[in-house]
Amino acid sequence: MTRLAAFQRVASQYADIADSLLVYIEEAHPSDGWVSSDAPYQIPKHCCLEDRLKAAQLMHSEVPCCNVVVDTMDNSSNAAYGAYFERLYILRDERVVYQGGRGPEGYRISELRNCIQMLLQTLDTLHI
Repeated sequence: MTRLAAFQRVASQYADIADSLLVYIEEAHPSDGWVSSDAPYQIPKHCCLEDRLKAAQLMHSEVPCCNVVVDTMDNSSNAAYGAYFERLYILRDERVVYQGGRGPEGYRISELRNCIQMLLQTLDTLHI
């Protein structure tokens, strides 16, 4: 959750033209597993969907401007989109137009912002 503030700034900046959605997946650094020393919350590994829903509520409290949905316990969204454990996407007309690198190393808000700017310029040029 350490990068949520930067994501929230981008989501807020473009809220009038784009919807933002966060998909809460399995916990990357559960308190009863591979613990991160800078984790703002102590969240144990999810044993059931209710555990994941509670953790997602914490995420939503950090980024109230975004909708938050929860991956299934079989992690189908995580597997389909290759998040492991954070990744940025832009979808337009139900197609992926930007796929960021796998996090945490490939998670770059600056790339996301640049892609949004390019899309906006393209739309301006096309007068859409």
